[in-house]
Amino acid sequence: MEQQTAFDGIIFMDTLQDCKTMQCAGRVIHVLCRQGSMSMTFQDTNYNISAGDYVIMPNGSLMSDFSASDDFQGILMALTETFIASIAIKSNYGIIGHLSLMQNPVMRLSAHDFELCEKMMLYLRERMNDQAHLFREELLGSLLTAHILDLYDIHARSQAALHVSERIAAILRRFIEMLHRKEYIRHRDLDFYASQLCITPHYLSELCKKISGQPATYWIDRFTIHEITRLLRRKELSLTEIAERMNFSSLSYFSRYVQKRTGCPPNKYRSSL
Repeated sequence: MEQQTAFDGIIFMDTLQDCKTMQCAGRVIHVLCRQGSMSMTFQDTNYNISAGDYVIMPNGSLMSDFSASDDFQGILMALTETFIASIAIKSNYGIIGHLSLMQNPVMRLSAHDFELCEKMMLYLRERMNDQAHLFREELLGSLLTAHILDLYDIHARSQAALHVSERIAAILRRFIEMLHRKEYIRHRDLDFYASQLCITPHYLSELCKKISGQPATYWIDRFTIHEITRLLRRKELSLTEIAERMNFSSLSYFSRYVQKRTGCPPNKYRSSL
């Protein structure tokens, strides 16, 4: 990876191998495919990306199985959640986009939008080299803000864009943050999340359905199954050990949970990985 700057909030990467390093840090990963193709698995779904696609993975730890064609060229960028939060973008569209990208992280760009994103990412990378700039972090934050707002615009134009209040956006952000913190290991019941958010379970589920098309229980199960899948790939762990790590009361309950949500028991699911 090119060590061109000491700034940690934004890191540009040169290869998909560098992405594998960044995914362990749980960063937000952006990939603009300029040439060739690549593939990856994100939350147990495989995606094929070709030239003109923009990929945003809200949490790098949820992706795996990178591969690329010999002629692949792209701009790869990793962002810390802390730096994204520090620039404080004044738009509630972020949570709408986040939930949408959790379901499909790939955006197909028009020729105009591709050129816009390519120019901004290259310029942002160039300005990162200006380490003598007295307001470097603020400058980079402003450039990243402009780029993210462009991405919001691109994404919203391809969707039936919703507008949500600041209160609703804050509720959904807190809900998803709890799942990213792996609260589902101890709590998989909707009542827990609703009580933490000081709202009713029905209201939380309706908010999720309105914004993402899926109820709150879908998101709890989705994060849970992804973590179970990650553990099933570790063949040295027995099913009993995985069930205990995921805080299931028994192996039989664990098996029923996996079968209901994946269509097959964990031992068969493991053999298919």
